[in-house]
Amino acid sequence: MLFNSYLFILGFLPVALTIFFWLGGRGWLNAATCWLVLASLVFYGWWHPPYVVLVVGSTLFNFMAGRWIAAGQGRTRKGLLTVAVSANLLLLGYYKYAGFLVGVAGQVSGSSFEFDTILLPLAISFFTFQQIAYLVDVYRDETEEYSLLHYALFVTFFPQLVAGPIVHHKEMIGQFVQAAVYRLNPLYLAAGMTLFFIGLFKKVVIADSVEPFATRVFDLAQVGIPITLLDGWGGALAFTLQLYFDFSGYSDMALGLALMIGIRLPVNFLSPYQAVNIIDFWRRWHITLSRFLREYLYFPLGGNRKGTLRRYVNLLLTMLLGGLWHGAAWTFVVWGGVHGLMLVINHGWHALRRRLGHDLSRSTVWGRGLGRLLTLLAVTAAWVLFRADNFQVATTVLAGMAGQHGLGSMVGARTLIGPLAWAMLAGLLAMVLILPNSWQLMARLLAPDRGTATPSRWHWRPTLAYGAATAIMMVVALSRVYQTDEFIYFQF
Repeated sequence: MLFNSYLFILGFLPVALTIFFWLGGRGWLNAATCWLVLASLVFYGWWHPPYVVLVVGSTLFNFMAGRWIAAGQGRTRKGLLTVAVSANLLLLGYYKYAGFLVGVAGQVSGSSFEFDTILLPLAISFFTFQQIAYLVDVYRDETEEYSLLHYALFVTFFPQLVAGPIVHHKEMIGQFVQAAVYRLNPLYLAAGMTLFFIGLFKKVVIADSVEPFATRVFDLAQVGIPITLLDGWGGALAFTLQLYFDFSGYSDMALGLALMIGIRLPVNFLSPYQAVNIIDFWRRWHITLSRFLREYLYFPLGGNRKGTLRRYVNLLLTMLLGGLWHGAAWTFVVWGGVHGLMLVINHGWHALRRRLGHDLSRSTVWGRGLGRLLTLLAVTAAWVLFRADNFQVATTVLAGMAGQHGLGSMVGARTLIGPLAWAMLAGLLAMVLILPNSWQLMARLLAPDRGTATPSRWHWRPTLAYGAATAIMMVVALSRVYQTDEFIYFQF
Protein backbone atom coordinates (compact mmCIF):
# COMPACT_ATOMS: atom_id res chain seq x y z
CA MET A 1 0.00 0.00 0.00
CA LEU A 2 1.36 3.41 -0.95
CA PHE A 3 1.13 6.55 1.18
CA ASN A 4 0.33 8.43 -2.03
CA SER A 5 -2.87 6.53 -2.78
CA TYR A 6 -6.55 7.22 -2.18
CA LEU A 7 -6.87 3.81 -0.54
CA PHE A 8 -4.34 4.76 2.14
CA ILE A 9 -5.36 8.39 2.67
CA LEU A 10 -9.14 8.00 2.57
CA GLY A 11 -9.48 4.40 3.73
CA PHE A 12 -6.70 2.78 5.69
CA LEU A 13 -5.45 5.79 7.68
CA PRO A 14 -8.81 7.06 9.04
CA VAL A 15 -9.85 3.53 10.05
CA ALA A 16 -6.48 2.73 11.65
CA LEU A 17 -6.39 5.96 13.69
CA THR A 18 -10.07 5.87 14.72
CA ILE A 19 -9.93 2.35 16.12
CA PHE A 20 -6.51 2.95 17.73
CA PHE A 21 -7.66 6.03 19.63
CA TRP A 22 -11.03 4.46 20.46
CA LEU A 23 -9.30 1.51 22.12
CA GLY A 24 -6.65 3.69 23.76
CA GLY A 25 -9.20 6.19 25.03
CA ARG A 26 -10.90 3.42 26.99
CA GLY A 27 -7.64 2.40 28.62
CA TRP A 28 -7.23 -0.78 26.57
CA LEU A 29 -3.60 -0.04 25.77
CA ASN A 30 -2.52 -3.56 24.88
CA ALA A 31 -5.53 -3.94 22.60
CA ALA A 32 -4.65 -0.63 20.90
CA THR A 33 -1.04 -1.76 20.45
CA CYS A 34 -2.20 -5.08 19.04
CA TRP A 35 -4.51 -3.26 16.64
CA LEU A 36 -1.66 -1.07 15.42
CA VAL A 37 0.50 -4.16 14.79
CA LEU A 38 -2.31 -5.85 12.85
CA ALA A 39 -3.01 -2.68 10.87
CA SER A 40 0.69 -2.40 10.05
CA LEU A 41 0.74 -5.99 8.79
CA VAL A 42 -2.29 -5.31 6.60
CA PHE A 43 -0.52 -2.22 5.26
CA TYR A 44 2.60 -4.27 4.52
CA GLY A 45 0.78 -7.28 3.08
CA TRP A 46 -1.48 -5.30 0.75
CA TRP A 47 1.26 -5.33 -1.87
CA HIS A 48 2.07 -9.06 -1.60
CA PRO A 49 0.24 -10.96 1.20
CA PRO A 50 2.57 -14.01 1.37
CA TYR A 51 5.43 -11.82 2.58
CA VAL A 52 3.53 -11.05 5.78
CA VAL A 53 4.74 -14.48 6.88
CA LEU A 54 8.30 -13.30 6.22
CA VAL A 55 8.11 -10.15 8.36
CA VAL A 56 6.23 -11.98 11.14
CA GLY A 57 8.75 -14.82 11.10
CA SER A 58 11.66 -12.41 11.17
CA THR A 59 10.11 -10.55 14.11
CA LEU A 60 9.51 -13.69 16.16
CA PHE A 61 12.94 -15.13 15.39
CA ASN A 62 14.81 -11.99 16.39
CA PHE A 63 12.72 -11.45 19.51
CA MET A 64 13.51 -14.97 20.71
CA ALA A 65 17.15 -14.66 19.62
CA GLY A 66 17.41 -11.52 21.73
CA ARG A 67 16.07 -13.41 24.75
CA TRP A 68 18.55 -16.26 24.20
CA ILE A 69 21.50 -13.88 23.80
CA ALA A 70 20.50 -12.00 26.96
CA ALA A 71 20.33 -15.25 28.92
CA GLY A 72 23.59 -16.65 27.54
CA GLN A 73 27.03 -16.51 29.12
CA GLY A 74 30.53 -15.94 27.74
CA ARG A 75 31.21 -17.52 24.38
CA THR A 76 27.67 -18.82 24.19
CA ARG A 77 26.36 -15.26 23.92
CA LYS A 78 28.79 -14.44 21.13
CA GLY A 79 27.95 -17.65 19.31
CA LEU A 80 24.23 -16.95 19.54
CA LEU A 81 24.77 -13.41 18.26
CA THR A 82 26.82 -14.71 15.34
CA VAL A 83 24.15 -17.27 14.41
CA ALA A 84 21.30 -14.76 14.71
CA VAL A 85 23.02 -12.00 12.72
CA SER A 86 24.12 -14.53 10.10
CA ALA A 87 20.53 -15.78 9.75
CA ASN A 88 19.34 -12.21 9.15
CA LEU A 89 22.06 -11.57 6.58
CA LEU A 90 21.37 -14.87 4.82
CA LEU A 91 17.68 -13.99 4.54
CA LEU A 92 18.53 -10.55 3.19
CA GLY A 93 21.17 -12.02 0.89
CA TYR A 94 18.82 -14.61 -0.58
CA TYR A 95 16.03 -12.20 -1.46
CA LYS A 96 18.13 -9.21 -2.45
CA TYR A 97 21.51 -10.46 -3.65
CA ALA A 98 21.17 -14.10 -4.76
CA GLY A 99 20.61 -13.23 -8.42
CA PHE A 100 23.44 -10.69 -8.37
CA LEU A 101 25.89 -13.14 -6.77
CA VAL A 102 24.95 -15.92 -9.18
CA GLY A 103 25.59 -13.52 -12.07
CA VAL A 104 28.98 -12.54 -10.65
CA ALA A 105 29.89 -16.20 -10.18
CA GLY A 106 28.94 -16.87 -13.79
CA GLN A 107 31.08 -14.00 -15.05
CA VAL A 108 34.08 -15.17 -13.02
CA SER A 109 33.78 -18.82 -14.03
CA GLY A 110 32.67 -18.19 -17.59
CA SER A 111 29.60 -20.34 -17.03
CA SER A 112 25.94 -19.52 -17.58
CA PHE A 113 23.83 -20.13 -14.48
CA GLU A 114 20.04 -20.01 -14.48
CA PHE A 115 18.38 -18.34 -11.50
CA ASP A 116 14.70 -17.49 -11.26
CA THR A 117 13.93 -13.87 -10.46
CA ILE A 118 12.93 -13.40 -6.81
CA LEU A 119 10.32 -10.81 -5.91
CA LEU A 120 12.09 -8.51 -3.45
CA PRO A 121 10.10 -8.11 -0.20
CA LEU A 122 9.36 -4.50 0.62
CA ALA A 123 11.47 -3.03 3.44
CA ILE A 124 13.57 -6.15 3.97
CA SER A 125 16.73 -4.02 4.19
CA PHE A 126 15.13 -1.69 6.72
CA PHE A 127 13.59 -4.18 9.14
CA THR A 128 16.66 -6.44 8.87
CA PHE A 129 19.07 -3.65 9.83
CA GLN A 130 16.83 -2.51 12.68
CA GLN A 131 16.79 -5.99 14.16
CA ILE A 132 20.52 -6.58 13.69
CA ALA A 133 21.13 -3.39 15.67
CA TYR A 134 18.78 -4.69 18.37
CA LEU A 135 20.63 -8.03 18.60
CA VAL A 136 24.02 -6.32 18.84
CA ASP A 137 22.71 -4.05 21.60
CA VAL A 138 21.35 -7.06 23.48
CA TYR A 139 24.84 -8.58 23.33
CA ARG A 140 26.29 -5.30 24.64
CA ASP A 141 23.75 -5.24 27.50
CA GLU A 142 22.29 -2.00 26.15
CA THR A 143 18.64 -3.09 26.00
CA GLU A 144 15.76 -3.59 28.40
CA GLU A 145 13.45 -6.59 28.47
CA TYR A 146 10.72 -5.65 26.01
CA SER A 147 7.37 -7.35 25.58
CA LEU A 148 6.73 -9.22 22.34
CA LEU A 149 3.86 -6.86 21.54
CA HIS A 150 5.97 -3.71 21.83
CA TYR A 151 8.86 -5.33 19.98
CA ALA A 152 6.51 -6.34 17.15
CA LEU A 153 5.26 -2.75 16.89
CA PHE A 154 8.86 -1.52 16.81
CA VAL A 155 9.52 -3.72 13.76
CA THR A 156 6.22 -3.27 11.90
CA PHE A 157 5.15 0.32 12.74
CA PHE A 158 3.61 1.30 9.40
CA PRO A 159 4.76 4.95 9.13
CA GLN A 160 8.39 3.85 8.86
CA LEU A 161 8.09 0.21 7.86
CA VAL A 162 8.60 0.28 4.12
CA ALA A 163 11.25 2.97 3.57
CA GLY A 164 12.66 4.06 6.89
CA PRO A 165 13.89 5.82 8.84
CA ILE A 166 15.93 2.97 10.33
CA VAL A 167 14.76 3.41 13.90
CA HIS A 168 16.55 2.34 17.07
CA HIS A 169 14.75 0.31 19.71
CA LYS A 170 15.72 2.77 22.45
CA GLU A 171 14.09 5.73 20.73
CA MET A 172 10.88 3.87 19.81
CA ILE A 173 9.82 1.25 22.34
CA GLY A 174 10.07 3.73 25.20
CA GLN A 175 7.41 5.82 23.44
CA PHE A 176 5.10 2.84 22.89
CA VAL A 177 4.70 2.33 26.65
CA GLN A 178 3.59 5.92 27.33
CA ALA A 179 -0.14 6.12 28.06
CA ALA A 180 -0.38 9.61 26.51
CA VAL A 181 0.36 8.14 23.09
CA TYR A 182 -2.93 6.24 23.13
CA ARG A 183 -5.07 9.35 23.63
CA LEU A 184 -5.90 11.66 20.76
CA ASN A 185 -3.91 14.91 20.92
CA PRO A 186 -5.44 17.53 18.58
CA LEU A 187 -2.19 19.49 18.39
CA TYR A 188 -0.18 16.46 17.30
CA LEU A 189 -2.92 15.42 14.89
CA ALA A 190 -2.94 18.86 13.23
CA ALA A 191 0.86 19.07 13.07
CA GLY A 192 1.08 15.52 11.74
CA MET A 193 -1.47 16.20 9.03
CA THR A 194 0.48 19.31 8.02
CA LEU A 195 3.71 17.32 7.71
CA PHE A 196 1.94 14.52 5.86
CA PHE A 197 0.45 16.83 3.23
CA ILE A 198 3.71 18.76 2.84
CA GLY A 199 5.35 15.42 2.07
CA LEU A 200 2.53 14.32 -0.24
CA PHE A 201 2.81 17.62 -2.14
CA LYS A 202 6.56 17.16 -2.51
CA LYS A 203 6.09 13.65 -3.88
CA VAL A 204 3.13 13.87 -6.27
CA VAL A 205 3.37 17.50 -7.35
CA ILE A 206 7.12 18.16 -7.44
CA ALA A 207 9.07 14.87 -7.61
CA ASP A 208 6.70 13.20 -10.08
CA SER A 209 6.67 16.34 -12.27
CA VAL A 210 10.47 16.43 -12.47
CA GLU A 211 10.86 12.71 -13.15
CA PRO A 212 10.08 12.84 -16.92
CA PHE A 213 13.01 15.19 -17.57
CA ALA A 214 15.46 12.72 -16.04
CA THR A 215 13.80 9.73 -17.68
CA ARG A 216 14.08 11.21 -21.18
CA VAL A 217 17.83 11.67 -20.84
CA PHE A 218 18.56 8.29 -19.27
CA ASP A 219 16.26 6.45 -21.70
CA LEU A 220 18.14 7.91 -24.66
CA ALA A 221 21.45 6.96 -23.06
CA GLN A 222 20.05 3.44 -22.60
CA VAL A 223 19.76 3.00 -26.38
CA GLY A 224 23.18 4.51 -27.02
CA ILE A 225 22.24 7.99 -28.23
CA PRO A 226 24.97 10.53 -27.33
CA ILE A 227 23.97 13.05 -24.67
CA THR A 228 24.98 16.70 -24.96
CA LEU A 229 26.34 18.83 -22.14
CA LEU A 230 23.11 20.72 -21.40
CA ASP A 231 20.95 17.62 -21.60
CA GLY A 232 23.40 15.63 -19.48
CA TRP A 233 23.47 18.19 -16.69
CA GLY A 234 19.74 18.81 -17.07
CA GLY A 235 18.93 15.11 -16.71
CA ALA A 236 21.32 14.68 -13.80
CA LEU A 237 19.95 17.76 -12.03
CA ALA A 238 16.38 16.61 -12.67
CA PHE A 239 17.11 13.27 -11.01
CA THR A 240 18.97 15.03 -8.19
CA LEU A 241 15.85 17.07 -7.45
CA GLN A 242 13.45 14.19 -8.08
CA LEU A 243 15.27 12.05 -5.54
CA TYR A 244 15.43 14.96 -3.07
CA PHE A 245 11.70 15.69 -3.15
CA ASP A 246 10.78 12.00 -3.35
CA PHE A 247 12.86 11.00 -0.33
CA SER A 248 12.19 14.25 1.53
CA GLY A 249 8.48 13.86 0.80
CA TYR A 250 8.41 10.30 2.10
CA SER A 251 10.35 11.31 5.21
CA ASP A 252 7.88 14.12 5.91
CA MET A 253 4.94 11.77 5.46
CA ALA A 254 6.47 9.18 7.79
CA LEU A 255 7.19 11.80 10.45
CA GLY A 256 3.70 13.23 10.06
CA LEU A 257 1.93 9.88 10.30
CA ALA A 258 3.84 8.97 13.44
CA LEU A 259 3.19 12.39 14.97
CA MET A 260 -0.56 11.95 14.45
CA ILE A 261 -0.27 9.04 16.88
CA GLY A 262 2.00 11.02 19.20
CA ILE A 263 5.19 9.17 18.20
CA ARG A 264 8.35 11.09 17.29
CA LEU A 265 10.47 9.41 14.63
CA PRO A 266 14.13 10.40 14.31
CA VAL A 267 14.98 12.97 11.68
CA ASN A 268 16.26 11.28 8.55
CA PHE A 269 16.68 14.09 6.06
CA LEU A 270 18.04 17.56 6.88
CA SER A 271 18.56 19.73 3.78
CA PRO A 272 21.49 17.65 2.44
CA TYR A 273 22.02 19.87 -0.61
CA GLN A 274 22.90 22.71 1.76
CA ALA A 275 25.94 20.70 2.90
CA VAL A 276 29.30 22.47 2.70
CA ASN A 277 31.26 19.25 2.09
CA ILE A 278 30.74 15.51 1.65
CA ILE A 279 31.17 14.83 5.37
CA ASP A 280 28.39 17.32 6.04
CA PHE A 281 26.28 15.75 3.27
CA TRP A 282 26.30 12.36 4.99
CA ARG A 283 25.31 14.00 8.26
CA ARG A 284 22.19 15.25 6.49
CA TRP A 285 21.26 12.56 3.93
CA HIS A 286 19.56 9.36 5.15
CA ILE A 287 20.77 10.18 8.64
CA THR A 288 19.59 6.94 10.25
CA LEU A 289 21.37 4.80 7.65
CA SER A 290 24.57 6.79 8.23
CA ARG A 291 24.13 6.23 11.97
CA PHE A 292 23.68 2.49 11.50
CA LEU A 293 26.71 2.17 9.22
CA ARG A 294 28.84 4.21 11.62
CA GLU A 295 27.83 2.40 14.83
CA TYR A 296 27.48 -1.16 13.57
CA LEU A 297 30.03 -1.33 10.76
CA TYR A 298 32.58 1.51 10.78
CA PHE A 299 33.26 1.41 14.53
CA PRO A 300 33.49 -2.43 14.71
CA LEU A 301 35.98 -2.28 11.81
CA GLY A 302 38.14 -0.07 14.00
CA GLY A 303 36.87 3.39 13.09
CA ASN A 304 39.67 5.90 13.46
CA ARG A 305 41.32 4.13 16.38
CA LYS A 306 43.95 2.23 14.37
CA GLY A 307 45.75 4.93 12.46
CA THR A 308 45.02 7.17 9.50
CA LEU A 309 45.45 4.57 6.76
CA ARG A 310 43.19 2.08 8.50
CA ARG A 311 40.63 4.82 9.06
CA TYR A 312 40.47 5.55 5.34
CA VAL A 313 40.23 1.86 4.49
CA ASN A 314 37.37 1.52 6.97
CA LEU A 315 35.61 4.50 5.41
CA LEU A 316 35.90 2.99 1.94
CA LEU A 317 34.68 -0.43 3.07
CA THR A 318 31.75 1.11 4.93
CA MET A 319 30.64 3.16 1.93
CA LEU A 320 31.11 0.26 -0.50
CA LEU A 321 28.80 -1.86 1.65
CA GLY A 322 26.46 1.10 2.04
CA GLY A 323 26.28 1.32 -1.74
CA LEU A 324 25.56 -2.40 -2.00
CA TRP A 325 22.79 -1.98 0.60
CA HIS A 326 21.01 0.30 -1.86
CA GLY A 327 20.82 -2.31 -4.57
CA ALA A 328 22.27 -5.50 -6.01
CA ALA A 329 24.21 -3.95 -8.88
CA TRP A 330 27.77 -2.86 -9.51
CA THR A 331 26.58 0.67 -10.22
CA PHE A 332 25.47 0.98 -6.59
CA VAL A 333 28.76 -0.46 -5.35
CA VAL A 334 30.75 2.02 -7.42
CA TRP A 335 28.45 4.84 -6.30
CA GLY A 336 29.22 3.92 -2.70
CA GLY A 337 32.93 3.68 -3.52
CA VAL A 338 32.89 7.14 -5.11
CA HIS A 339 31.35 8.61 -1.98
CA GLY A 340 33.85 6.70 0.14
CA LEU A 341 36.71 8.14 -1.89
CA MET A 342 35.25 11.64 -1.58
CA LEU A 343 34.98 11.18 2.20
CA VAL A 344 38.63 10.09 2.35
CA ILE A 345 39.68 13.16 0.37
CA ASN A 346 37.54 15.41 2.57
CA HIS A 347 39.01 13.98 5.81
CA GLY A 348 42.51 14.19 4.34
CA TRP A 349 41.96 17.85 3.41
CA HIS A 350 40.77 18.60 6.96
CA ALA A 351 43.82 16.84 8.40
CA LEU A 352 46.13 18.89 6.16
CA ARG A 353 44.44 22.14 7.19
CA ARG A 354 44.78 21.26 10.87
CA ARG A 355 48.51 20.63 10.37
CA LEU A 356 48.80 24.06 8.77
CA GLY A 357 47.20 25.59 11.84
CA HIS A 358 43.80 26.39 10.34
CA ASP A 359 40.78 26.66 12.62
CA LEU A 360 38.14 24.44 10.97
CA SER A 361 35.39 25.93 13.10
CA ARG A 362 35.82 29.26 11.35
CA SER A 363 34.73 29.94 7.77
CA THR A 364 33.81 32.72 5.39
CA VAL A 365 30.66 33.30 3.36
CA TRP A 366 32.65 32.77 0.15
CA GLY A 367 34.25 29.62 1.52
CA ARG A 368 30.90 28.12 2.52
CA GLY A 369 29.40 29.09 -0.83
CA LEU A 370 32.21 27.46 -2.78
CA GLY A 371 31.99 24.38 -0.56
CA ARG A 372 28.26 24.06 -1.22
CA LEU A 373 28.73 24.43 -4.95
CA LEU A 374 31.51 21.83 -5.19
CA THR A 375 29.59 19.41 -2.97
CA LEU A 376 26.41 19.78 -5.00
CA LEU A 377 28.25 19.24 -8.28
CA ALA A 378 30.01 16.13 -6.93
CA VAL A 379 26.81 14.67 -5.49
CA THR A 380 24.88 15.38 -8.71
CA ALA A 381 27.52 13.66 -10.85
CA ALA A 382 27.56 10.66 -8.49
CA TRP A 383 23.75 10.35 -8.67
CA VAL A 384 24.19 9.38 -12.33
CA LEU A 385 25.63 6.05 -11.18
CA PHE A 386 22.75 5.68 -8.73
CA ARG A 387 20.13 6.30 -11.44
CA ALA A 388 21.70 4.44 -14.36
CA ASP A 389 20.68 0.83 -15.06
CA ASN A 390 24.23 -0.08 -16.04
CA PHE A 391 27.69 1.39 -16.61
CA GLN A 392 27.04 2.00 -20.30
CA VAL A 393 24.17 4.35 -19.47
CA ALA A 394 26.20 6.03 -16.72
CA THR A 395 29.23 6.62 -18.93
CA THR A 396 27.06 7.96 -21.77
CA VAL A 397 25.43 10.53 -19.48
CA LEU A 398 28.70 11.43 -17.74
CA ALA A 399 30.42 11.84 -21.11
CA GLY A 400 27.70 14.26 -22.10
CA MET A 401 28.11 16.16 -18.83
CA ALA A 402 31.83 16.44 -19.62
CA GLY A 403 30.98 18.07 -22.96
CA GLN A 404 32.18 15.27 -25.21
CA HIS A 405 29.12 15.52 -27.47
CA GLY A 406 28.69 19.25 -27.73
CA LEU A 407 26.72 21.90 -25.92
CA GLY A 408 23.32 21.88 -27.63
CA SER A 409 20.18 20.21 -26.36
CA MET A 410 18.50 19.01 -29.53
CA VAL A 411 17.85 15.39 -30.50
CA GLY A 412 16.23 15.40 -33.92
CA ALA A 413 13.55 18.07 -33.71
CA ARG A 414 12.86 17.72 -29.99
CA THR A 415 14.40 19.51 -27.06
CA LEU A 416 15.04 17.26 -24.07
CA ILE A 417 15.44 19.96 -21.43
CA GLY A 418 13.88 23.16 -22.72
CA PRO A 419 13.96 26.71 -21.28
CA LEU A 420 10.79 26.22 -19.20
CA ALA A 421 12.14 22.99 -17.75
CA TRP A 422 15.43 24.67 -16.88
CA ALA A 423 13.52 27.51 -15.19
CA MET A 424 11.57 24.95 -13.17
CA LEU A 425 14.73 23.11 -12.15
CA ALA A 426 16.43 26.37 -11.21
CA GLY A 427 13.48 27.41 -9.05
CA LEU A 428 13.37 24.07 -7.25
CA LEU A 429 17.13 24.15 -6.70
CA ALA A 430 16.83 27.60 -5.15
CA MET A 431 14.14 26.25 -2.81
CA VAL A 432 16.29 23.42 -1.49
CA LEU A 433 19.33 25.66 -1.11
CA ILE A 434 17.63 28.53 0.69
CA LEU A 435 14.41 27.56 2.46
CA PRO A 436 14.23 25.77 5.84
CA ASN A 437 13.17 22.14 5.72
CA SER A 438 10.02 20.56 7.11
CA TRP A 439 11.74 19.17 10.17
CA GLN A 440 12.93 22.63 11.11
CA LEU A 441 9.38 23.94 10.79
CA MET A 442 8.22 21.29 13.27
CA ALA A 443 11.32 21.15 15.48
CA ARG A 444 9.48 22.44 18.56
CA LEU A 445 7.18 19.42 18.42
CA LEU A 446 9.49 16.78 16.97
CA ALA A 447 12.52 17.55 19.16
CA PRO A 448 11.58 20.03 21.90
CA ASP A 449 14.78 19.35 23.83
CA ARG A 450 17.15 19.95 20.90
CA GLY A 451 16.17 23.47 20.01
CA THR A 452 16.64 24.95 16.56
CA ALA A 453 18.44 27.84 14.95
CA THR A 454 15.57 28.36 12.52
CA PRO A 455 14.02 31.85 12.84
CA SER A 456 10.86 31.67 14.94
CA ARG A 457 8.72 33.13 12.16
CA TRP A 458 9.08 29.82 10.29
CA HIS A 459 7.98 27.58 13.17
CA TRP A 460 4.69 25.81 12.65
CA ARG A 461 1.75 26.95 14.77
CA PRO A 462 -1.91 25.90 14.71
CA THR A 463 -2.92 29.15 13.01
CA LEU A 464 -5.34 30.04 10.24
CA ALA A 465 -2.47 30.84 7.87
CA TYR A 466 -0.80 27.45 8.31
CA GLY A 467 -4.19 25.75 8.12
CA ALA A 468 -5.01 27.47 4.86
CA ALA A 469 -1.61 26.63 3.37
CA THR A 470 -2.03 22.99 4.40
CA ALA A 471 -5.53 22.86 2.90
CA ILE A 472 -4.25 24.21 -0.43
CA MET A 473 -1.42 21.67 -0.55
CA MET A 474 -3.86 18.90 0.39
CA VAL A 475 -6.30 19.76 -2.40
CA VAL A 476 -3.57 20.11 -5.03
CA ALA A 477 -1.79 16.93 -3.92
CA LEU A 478 -4.98 14.86 -3.75
CA SER A 479 -5.79 15.91 -7.30
CA ARG A 480 -2.53 14.23 -8.39
CA VAL A 481 -2.65 11.10 -6.25
CA TYR A 482 -4.31 9.06 -9.00
CA GLN A 483 -0.90 8.50 -10.59
CA THR A 484 0.34 6.50 -7.55
CA ASP A 485 4.01 6.32 -8.53
CA GLU A 486 6.09 4.38 -6.04
CA PHE A 487 8.70 6.08 -3.88
CA ILE A 488 12.22 5.52 -5.15
CA TYR A 489 13.42 4.10 -1.82
CA PHE A 490 10.73 1.39 -1.82
CA GLN A 491 13.06 -0.72 -3.97
CA PHE A 492 15.73 -0.79 -1.26
